[in-house]
Amino acid sequence: MLLSYVFSFRNEEQNIPELVRRVADVTDGMTDIEYEIIFVNDDSTDNSLELLQELQKKYPITIINMSRRFGVTPCVLAGFAQAKGEAIVYFDTDLQDPPELVPQLVEKFRQGAEVVHTTRTSRKGEGKFKLWLTRQAYRVINLFSDIELPENTGDFKLLSARVVKHVLALDEYDPYMRGLSIWVGFKQDFVYYERDPRWGGETKFPVLSRGPAKEFVRGLTAYSAAPLYVSFIIGLLTCLFALGLIIYALVTKLLGVSAPGASSVLIAVAFFSGIVLITNGVIGIYIARIYYEVKNRPRYIIREILKNNQPNGE
Repeated sequence: MLLSYVFSFRNEEQNIPELVRRVADVTDGMTDIEYEIIFVNDDSTDNSLELLQELQKKYPITIINMSRRFGVTPCVLAGFAQAKGEAIVYFDTDLQDPPELVPQLVEKFRQGAEVVHTTRTSRKGEGKFKLWLTRQAYRVINLFSDIELPENTGDFKLLSARVVKHVLALDEYDPYMRGLSIWVGFKQDFVYYERDPRWGGETKFPVLSRGPAKEFVRGLTAYSAAPLYVSFIIGLLTCLFALGLIIYALVTKLLGVSAPGASSVLIAVAFFSGIVLITNGVIGIYIARIYYEVKNRPRYIIREILKNNQPNGE
């Protein structure tokens, strides 16, 4: 059996040597397993590429160099497209997800599972605020989504070659990978583990940064139009509230009661303006997704593929 590892990375020179060593040690300990390691370089600016080219002399490593920075998901998909294994394992290069868990994933695969998720029972080295915010994000996504996204189940997974083929065939420009592995169906299973702190370097996705925010919006809108319906309902309730204000104003006028002051008017205008902006924002997010899809641009561009230090241009 051939097992493919896919890693998307950017500036991970502190983690790559240890990651490769542990992946090789774990896989060598499994019977009847051959493996390949595919590293997708998201335009790193440190010495990661040089380290990998040196490691290629000892390990079965393929390096895919992107033409520019595209982000984690496009890089993972580029790795999927090059993977030749019967099963593909992908996870982050920061070693928070231990490679020593791979034998359990492979065993689940051999028992018939075509998607094997890993669920974190604890997350060492992460603050309480981040953990709380992550839980709320999962709950909001599941509230609106057509799929049930398992909580605390990230990007450490095993997918069968058949599942990967279907994921690639979907050809979405901006897919939500965690959701796709659920959406495709097939037999799914779980492995539970304690997540380790980052091995070295600094996180590329601080909790209050653009990356996690984009991932949340992507997950919220990728599998449901429910936010649009919620916007409609909010707009309807706002209209009813406005109607109530109109009736109140008429009644106070007929009764000769003094009309509300300017502050009440300003509050009402601000409230309704906020509702309009929120609704337009939700619609705008969906229009943006349509905009990117209809342009039909490729999700990524590969500059070169290095196998045994020999470039194969794409």
